[in-house]
Amino acid sequence: MEANTNQFLGNEHIGKLMRQYAIPCIISLLVGALYNIVDQIFIANADYLGSYGNAANTVVFPLTVIALAAAVMVGDGCCAYVSLSLGRRETGLARKSVGNSVVMTVSASIVLCAAYLLFADPLIAMFGGTVNAETFRHSREYFFWISLGIPFYMFGQAMNPVIRADGSPRFAMASTLFGAVVNIILDPLFIFVFRWGMMGAAVATVLGQIGTAALAVWYLLHMKLIRPAKRDFRPDFGISRKTLALGATSFLSQISLVAAMAAINNMIRKYGALDAIFGQEQYAQIPMAVVGIVMKFFQIVISIVVGMAAGCIPIAGYNMGAGLRQRVKALFSRLLAAEALVGAAAFVIVEFFPGQLIAVFGAANESAYYTDFALRAFRIYLCMVVFACVNKACFIFLQAMGKAAASTMLSMVREIVFGVGFALLLPLFCGLDGVLYSMPVSDFLTFLIAAILIVRTFRELGGTADQKPAQAIRQSDRPAVSSAGGL
Repeated sequence: MEANTNQFLGNEHIGKLMRQYAIPCIISLLVGALYNIVDQIFIANADYLGSYGNAANTVVFPLTVIALAAAVMVGDGCCAYVSLSLGRRETGLARKSVGNSVVMTVSASIVLCAAYLLFADPLIAMFGGTVNAETFRHSREYFFWISLGIPFYMFGQAMNPVIRADGSPRFAMASTLFGAVVNIILDPLFIFVFRWGMMGAAVATVLGQIGTAALAVWYLLHMKLIRPAKRDFRPDFGISRKTLALGATSFLSQISLVAAMAAINNMIRKYGALDAIFGQEQYAQIPMAVVGIVMKFFQIVISIVVGMAAGCIPIAGYNMGAGLRQRVKALFSRLLAAEALVGAAAFVIVEFFPGQLIAVFGAANESAYYTDFALRAFRIYLCMVVFACVNKACFIFLQAMGKAAASTMLSMVREIVFGVGFALLLPLFCGLDGVLYSMPVSDFLTFLIAAILIVRTFRELGGTADQKPAQAIRQSDRPAVSSAGGL
């Protein structure tokens, strides 16, 4: 009976399944993004931190993404593996994947935490923290406390997709929401009342992450469908290898983003120093602070985009495992259309309302140079955001279908070949603005490749009939009795 509890994924209406799984996933990722964004908003509006604190936050952000990359490789890989296994009625393999994923996450988080504490200064310098002495000081303080929370952060992020795969997307959402609420409550208390500065912002974040991790532990002890036994936590290198292979795209998309951010931060530091305005000591941190803010807005957009796509992973994985390719095709069509609409809405905001966006991040406390550069950065950096959204959907959906190689290739081309390449190349011709142009150029060229893969995927899905009885096919468009989710 346990193996059949997810049959509604092959019978329920596609639109209803997308809402049921994608909306909680979107909220979970948006709330997760708020950890860093809320820190930056409160930091920016603290008169004793301002753009120096914002720049420090931008420096540390890629280092948190490294931890996220390792976590989502395990979590998204486990989610995809579990969904495919349940579609094939292989519940035992699903349990082993969950058990091994827990062990891998805990081990990796402890190693990464130790590495961050041992090599803090060179890591901060690697991501542009030496732009001036004040930025470096704030970066060190913030990074130390954030590093202490890495094990909790990684565990909560890795278990979130596992909880969704177990049929509880709303619990996954609630656990992340709880941590974010803790952070939002404590941030103003620690920053404005206690005046703990960057330490206060980091400690508030870590306490929220501890709350999310605690709820994930509770859920693992009360899983609905999978319920791993003690023996499932014993290392199984075959299961672990397959789980990590399915999560490789998620890892590479995040870790390659880190490489792109490292290139961007260092080009900002290099070419900002050559600028007539930003070459002055008192303004040197502004370009890095501003680009960090633009990235934070983009992170909100991408949280929605990735949330929709990641929410579809259990649906796509189950139906691919069950041979229901027409349902997978319908799901992909709806997803691409929804992602394009999100990108269009984001485009309108960044092109017509950038002043309102920058005002949220303390522009009133900064110079006119800060505001002018911010307006230009929003409009240039995100002018191809529609293509960026479609590209992300393509990466993740191919991964959910088990096409790890194609998904990984596309992700690597976007972030490493184009993202890093153009961030290093364009400033040679356009100076500081070349850093801003690197993003839209990369997204447009990636879309040209993604479009080819999308067309091929549709042809493949359209060429194979669903492998299930005719009666079941006729019933697939009608709501099933079963439902998933719930706290």
